[in-house]
Amino acid sequence: MSDVSELPSKEANVLKGHEGGVLAARFNSDGNYCLSCGKDRTIRLWNPHRGIHIKTYKSHGREVRDVHVTKDNSKLVSCGGDRQVFYWDVATGRVIRKFRGHGSEVNAVKFNEYASVVVSAGYDQSLRAWDCRSHSTEPIQIIDTFSDSVMSVCLTKTEIIAGSVDGTVRTFDIRIGREMSDNLGQPVNCISMSNDDNCILAGCLDSTLRLLDRSTGELLQEYKGHICKSYKLDCCLTNTDAHVAGGSEDGYIYFWDLVDASVLSRFRAHSSVVTSVSYHPTENCMVSASVDGTIKVWKA
Repeated sequence: MSDVSELPSKEANVLKGHEGGVLAARFNSDGNYCLSCGKDRTIRLWNPHRGIHIKTYKSHGREVRDVHVTKDNSKLVSCGGDRQVFYWDVATGRVIRKFRGHGSEVNAVKFNEYASVVVSAGYDQSLRAWDCRSHSTEPIQIIDTFSDSVMSVCLTKTEIIAGSVDGTVRTFDIRIGREMSDNLGQPVNCISMSNDDNCILAGCLDSTLRLLDRSTGELLQEYKGHICKSYKLDCCLTNTDAHVAGGSEDGYIYFWDLVDASVLSRFRAHSSVVTSVSYHPTENCMVSASVDGTIKVWKA
């Protein structure tokens, strides 16, 4: 059993400003800032440790579902209900490029390692890769082997990994063009990678998180207790890979022991659905976002 006292369950700050539900909150790569997006069609940049709102990014025509920032904090990418992927300059707040091509809402976006390519996941059952440096509006790759909405995407140096409502987590090796598919038998809402890159955590709509071995596809563990039946909820591993964290539709946050899947901590974090959790890269600190319109910063 691990030490529960090191888990961030003490409310350190509340970040208020969104006029409606917050759909995602994400730390940047060094954990000094976080970005959020939501129903009010905006993206917001915060210093979560000081509780300060820094900037608002407005250009989307509908709700913003996901946001990701480059390692050097200079660019961000966002997506949502208007079917578009926006590529922004962080400092000026200007949209550099709009990538159009998805036939429906876009659920998730990620930069690759070099911030040269963005991959987006859509309700149109496709993944699309876009070249940030090219002026072409056409995607450089379309992957459409899914049979239902693609909800979440992760990237390694050579692979695109995505989770879909069709019940699969699929891995595409970009170099050799190989696809591997693991069928979990339940709609996959969210996927996230372990810090050692060996495992994938998949949040499913049967109120279960599943841990998969990346090399074999083997189901290593299942985590239960929370409610996830109708909303897209984030899940993640803590920065040591010792614990699993996830939100719940009843406003709770759960922490599980990675190895034995016991619930180590659960607490009421928000007055409504906890849509998003993001763990600090080095400290025992986490941000959560909710349909209640708030983002909360948790420390140990």
